[in-house]
Amino acid sequence: MFMVTAIVTQPPTRRDRGRKVMPSPVAQHALDRGFPSDLIFTPVKAGEEAFLSNFKALESELCVTAAYGNILPTKFLNIPSKGTVNIHPSLLPLYRGAAPVQRALQDGVKETGVSLAYTVRKLDAGPVIALERVTVDDQIKAPDLLDLLFALGSKLLIRELPSIFDGSASGRAEEQDDSKATLAPKITPEESWLSFDEDAQVLHNKVRAFAGWPGTRARLMVIDPSSGESSSIELKIITTRIYTGIRSQDIEANDVLFTKGSLVIPCGGDTALEVLEVQLPGKRAVNAASFWNGLRGQILKK
Repeated sequence: MFMVTAIVTQPPTRRDRGRKVMPSPVAQHALDRGFPSDLIFTPVKAGEEAFLSNFKALESELCVTAAYGNILPTKFLNIPSKGTVNIHPSLLPLYRGAAPVQRALQDGVKETGVSLAYTVRKLDAGPVIALERVTVDDQIKAPDLLDLLFALGSKLLIRELPSIFDGSASGRAEEQDDSKATLAPKITPEESWLSFDEDAQVLHNKVRAFAGWPGTRARLMVIDPSSGESSSIELKIITTRIYTGIRSQDIEANDVLFTKGSLVIPCGGDTALEVLEVQLPGKRAVNAASFWNGLRGQILKK
């Protein structure tokens, strides 16, 4: 049996369009299950003296982190007698950083996983206690893969807790090979735009990687064939796949087609992207057929 002495999570934020200050999902989950509110800490920074004093007073043996998003100073790391371990959703030393799942999907990896590693001051560079490998299919999106990896990581943690507490885990944990390390930097909203000059596989991977937040966006031209008038629209691209029904060069260079329930957009390298689900600003997400019907005979070009 292991006792949770405290929970450390992000501070409350304004939600519901800024009307309410709400606890983080982790804090809310704990409160809903009767965890004492005075043992839920929400420091802006993990180096705050008041927080460190309260944390030290608990005399916790082990700290477990998962997607915490705050740098842990040495003063913090020195407090738990058994150290701090992190559930990191990649096969370390690959994809160290803030967005390991998103960057792995963006790169089109066929395999990823989750690592349980000791936390050191250097980013995601501590000795690895255990890891679990996962095959990545061509359609899974970042939110679903994150859920899967953290579920596996939780099981990995439970399995390894006895060895962490008896000290054997630290003896067999493997040092990472820094020469094989890759980085997974934080995603920015500016990266969300799609350029159809790129290969369809690159774009499909990006749609999967950036699903949830920040999403992926594209601009297309809508042309009225009767008047010749045109306008630009912004679309959030929700779901895609690589189109293999016809060769991209059989499509006019800028024409967006509709076939078998999906939009087909020619891309770079003689490839084409099949778009299955889109969303206009301020509207709900719809399938490609509903969007196409809403055009009422207008022509779509990239």
